[in-house]
Amino acid sequence: MSITRARPTALLAASLLAAGLAGCAASNTASGTTQSGGSTANGKSAGQAGTLTVFAAASLKATFTRIASEFEDKNPGTNVMLNFAGSSDLATQISQGAPADVFAAADTKNMARLSDARLIDGPASNFATNVLEIAVPAANPASISSFADLAKPGVKVVVCVPQVPCGSATEKVEEATGTTLKPVSEESSVTDVLGKVTSGEADAGLVYVTDVRNAGDKVRGIPFSEADQAVNTYPIAAVGSSSNKEVARAFIAMVTGSEGRKVLSDAGFGTP
Repeated sequence: MSITRARPTALLAASLLAAGLAGCAASNTASGTTQSGGSTANGKSAGQAGTLTVFAAASLKATFTRIASEFEDKNPGTNVMLNFAGSSDLATQISQGAPADVFAAADTKNMARLSDARLIDGPASNFATNVLEIAVPAANPASISSFADLAKPGVKVVVCVPQVPCGSATEKVEEATGTTLKPVSEESSVTDVLGKVTSGEADAGLVYVTDVRNAGDKVRGIPFSEADQAVNTYPIAAVGSSSNKEVARAFIAMVTGSEGRKVLSDAGFGTP
């Protein structure tokens, strides 16, 4: 499992905060967290410290890294650990007992999978939407201009595996358009698809609008009207086994609140 810290937090500041809360906090020695009070709507938790582990869809990497940094600034002593992968892989990890406090998926199907298994704490909140876009190398060597072009002989196209949201969305567009793609590779996450395009291994890849925007001049985006046939809705929820639920709820409040919405909107995400 690849987990990265959002940003370093000074150990001295964390220890001073923990000492100041010692008289009124309940200490969780197993996870190293200290808790007291609750969360507020602006993503600031009342008297919380410790580590928050967030499992998030790969397409959220840029936005959640920024949101996590802002959350740490608002909550000194709290470290946000981010684990990015395909939503189906993350759901499997959580169902197998991987330690997570928050799960943010790129579709409602994988969230429902955990909810049905009673692994989610309360109802999930939808916080963003996304649609597919064709990513091609900057020079567009295969002269791609439409979704149908991806099915032309000799075009090396890369997609996500059907189990992950970007792959499921690709299948929906294929069905809606009557176009059958013959990909040279199927990847486990949208970032892996983008990597094949930026490295020149593929003539085109089906990723999200947000991935194209985040890639800058490394790729060229080719929008197509049929993408509206497969709009993905992103839900977020606290994991039932979390021992840091108040901090988890505070993080979710930031994602779904005005600050999170602005970060997501700036990245190209839509509103659910």
